Amino acid sequence: MNELAMTGRQPRRRALLLLWMLFAAAVVLVFVAANAHLIYVAAMSQPACVTHLKHGQGDAARGQFSAAVSSCAPPAVTHSPATD
Repeated sequence: MNELAMTGRQPRRRALLLLWMLFAAAVVLVFVAANAHLIYVAAMSQPACVTHLKHGQGDAARGQFSAAVSSCAPPAVTHSPATD
């Protein structure tokens, strides 16, 4: 091939390569940002304990089920000397 034909293809090939590299970088950036958001939400969310039937209080015949083991500890009872 002559030199004139080669020089016409080179900038086009480089532009296409640059476009694909930018696309790949954008995909990686979105992936990293989504995972960072997932980790942030998982670390910062502390769902409060919800009211539910206590262990053994469920009635399956009526469609009421209780948790096998509650992950919420019962609130600690504190006594202050002023209220006694």
